[in-house]
Amino acid sequence: MPLRGRACAVFGLLAALLLPGVSFGTGPEASLGAAPRALIDYAREHSPAYAADRAEAEAAQARVEPAGALPDPRFELELMDFTNTMNGRSASLLPERVGETRYRVVQPLPGWGKRELDRQAAEARARQAGALRDAGWSERVAAIEAAWLRYYAADRELALVRDALALMQELETLALARYRLGLLPQQAVLRAQREITEQRLLLLARERARSGAVAALNGLLSRRPDAPLAAPAEPGPLPDLRDAAERFERARSRNPEVMAAAEGVGLAHAERDRTRRERLPDFGVGLTHNRPDEGRSSWDLMFEVTIPLQQGSRRAREYEAERMLAAAQARREATADEAAGRLGAAWAAYTGGRDGLRLLRGSLVPQAAATRDAARSALAGGQVDFDSVLEAERQLIAVREQVLQAEIEARLALSEIEKLSGEIK
Repeated sequence: MPLRGRACAVFGLLAALLLPGVSFGTGPEASLGAAPRALIDYAREHSPAYAADRAEAEAAQARVEPAGALPDPRFELELMDFTNTMNGRSASLLPERVGETRYRVVQPLPGWGKRELDRQAAEARARQAGALRDAGWSERVAAIEAAWLRYYAADRELALVRDALALMQELETLALARYRLGLLPQQAVLRAQREITEQRLLLLARERARSGAVAALNGLLSRRPDAPLAAPAEPGPLPDLRDAAERFERARSRNPEVMAAAEGVGLAHAERDRTRRERLPDFGVGLTHNRPDEGRSSWDLMFEVTIPLQQGSRRAREYEAERMLAAAQARREATADEAAGRLGAAWAAYTGGRDGLRLLRGSLVPQAAATRDAARSALAGGQVDFDSVLEAERQLIAVREQVLQAEIEARLALSEIEKLSGEIK
């Protein structure tokens, strides 16, 4: 190993031993920003919003078991004749110093099937909480991908402006050389210098835009706004989507929002069945131990039943449950229709954007570059003026920016298609 390499290795070892809490860019966060996959994995581990949704879903699942359990028994202590009127003693609250003491244990017993319906309703709530957690996560994934694409666009726009500035500086050098030879007027040199100034101002704006994109992306990851991000890598090629019918079917059935609405229907069904079962009475069983001050103790067995007399209020609750079920069913259909409509719009945007991007890259960019090269050659031969060359350079820059914008729009549409068709990442 070369001396410099050994020195770096020794320094790294000493730093790891002496400063274990300090990161030198070799940890998992060092590559954050290069691709959205790592950002999504990071958010899964560190997002407070997703942690809250996950905790709520786990809490709903934990409520299933106690929902079907028997109610707790009641213990009652009854002091009969605590004033001791019958035996002539003074009043007392001590069990052994009153006329008679009764110890009673009562176990409430819900009506037939009510515990099972309570458990089914709790399971439906747990499934709905899980579906809402998945729907929220799908939205966060789409937001992270969109923020990363904006970060990628800002980074590439900054690179395009730097390239444009370099091109304008080359034109300025060319203009100065031809001006010294008397082949160009002074106005051409001033025009090139003005274009350079405009590009420098645009460069400052693009740097601010990139910083803003970094802050927005860090906000979704629960990191400091100025936390560093790796330079975005080139994303993979755009896929050629052909399974339209299958994706539309999945949008109506596997979309996270549609699944959450479907679980809402299941919950409404369970609540309706449980409300209907409230027509039946509840029961209770009690055991009482009687201990008189004088005489022998005895045992009593008690059986109680509730009388469902308030039929008007029960009918109102049943009607409410029926309406809530109808609303949940309508909400599920509306959510499915909305998902299919949004998928249709995203599909059209993606296919149109992908075809347009191919045309831009295959035709317009080469044509603009050829026009620029031809204009420069014509300027060297004195066939065109400097303004024509400058305009050709500006057209090439505009076409490159148009290509970048078309790519971003197509990738945003692709992310929307994946979200709407239920591809949770």
